[in-house]
Amino acid sequence: MASSKGYLQFLLDQLSNLEDIAYRSMMGEYILYYRGKIAAYVCEDRLLVKPVPAARELLPHAPMEAPYPGAKEMLLVEEVDDRSFLQHLLVQMEPQLPEQKKKKTAKGK
Repeated sequence: MASSKGYLQFLLDQLSNLEDIAYRSMMGEYILYYRGKIAAYVCEDRLLVKPVPAARELLPHAPMEAPYPGAKEMLLVEEVDDRSFLQHLLVQMEPQLPEQKKKKTAKGK
């Protein structure tokens, strides 16, 4: 089951006070970026964040779930109705998120 555009919009509204939030569609699901870094996946109307130390500290009892079969497990965020918590979570995670890898360009072009 793919995530609904309405659920994605709800999450974007919850995070609207943060600058540089973006998303990309991925086979009916979504990747959320914060400051150019992958922070979360929206899969089957669930918000899953990367299990960096800050996220583990703020979500000590969150279950680990795979966003899709065969993927690495991530932390399930159940407090999506708490706007200030969600924003705080991403702000705390951001310094610990890996930088995006630069795309390789073809030689001679």
